Amino acid sequence: MFRFASLHFLIGLLVVPAAFFYRSRRRRYSSLHVSGIASLEGMDGSFFVKIGRFVPLLKYITLCLMIIALARPQYGIKDFKISTPGINIILAVDLSQSMAAMDFNQNGSMVTRLQAVKGVIHNFIAKRHGDRIGMVVFASQAYTQLPLTQDYNSVTSVLDRLQIGSAGDNTAIGDAIGISLKRLQDIKSASHVIILLTDGVSNSGGLTPEMATDIAVQRHVKIYTVGVGRKGDAPFLVHDPLFGDQYIYKQVDIDEQALKNIAGKTGGLYFGASDTRGLDQIYATINRLEKTEVKVNTYGNFKELYAYFLIPAILLLGLWTVLTNTRFLRVP
Repeated sequence: MFRFASLHFLIGLLVVPAAFFYRSRRRRYSSLHVSGIASLEGMDGSFFVKIGRFVPLLKYITLCLMIIALARPQYGIKDFKISTPGINIILAVDLSQSMAAMDFNQNGSMVTRLQAVKGVIHNFIAKRHGDRIGMVVFASQAYTQLPLTQDYNSVTSVLDRLQIGSAGDNTAIGDAIGISLKRLQDIKSASHVIILLTDGVSNSGGLTPEMATDIAVQRHVKIYTVGVGRKGDAPFLVHDPLFGDQYIYKQVDIDEQALKNIAGKTGGLYFGASDTRGLDQIYATINRLEKTEVKVNTYGNFKELYAYFLIPAILLLGLWTVLTNTRFLRVP
């Protein structure tokens, strides 16, 4: 990029047209009239007479170049280095069979709960800067899908590959919190956050939600819980070998009270989302509550270009001095 390090000196360029106007006005209105050769001005002059008219311009060009040199023109690259401690965020995503319920609408089409969640999490990740994000998935079992990282491309890539049923059929919320707490121990941070996303009732695992919540409280980990979908009958897409794809309705339930208790004890919040818009608002709220202060340091590597203006200015000044004292000498 090109810039002037001392931009205020460019104000001096306003002096040049003012000086030129003053000089031309002074020559036009002289205070003393004497006999001269005005009647011969229409005659063709010699080569030196013609170029002599442009000699005064050397002075003004020289002045412009010197002012530009004073403004210190530079060319180089400006780098921005973001330095921030960031916070640790674990996304705990439910992959149980109930996440296949197609009670969400996205761009006019019915999608599964997991598909709706993926799109919203993508937007959430895109708004984070400097944080470390990890991912835990759970159903009957819970395991680490991705440790804490600042490589958001890896996070979104792993998110896209999540599949329903890959961790079993049931819901182990306690184990999901436990594994998330383990991952948060990997890297120290001033703030630790778990975003627990589920649509069911904890009915599996070796660690109860209550025990896991007590551990989170002891470690000062904040948990935001998100209940996905509605209670009651929800449509599921099944493939029948004879009749093809069909929708069937199954009873689903969400233990909202348990999720509220988890969030309340740890200083987080519980959110219920029954549609895509609601999910968007939830993650937008969490994004506002868990802000990271970003400090930006600017570093520049610039090359000074003033010499490219100063050297021609000196040469033109020398040329003007020689010409006005020799061939184009004027006697008052």
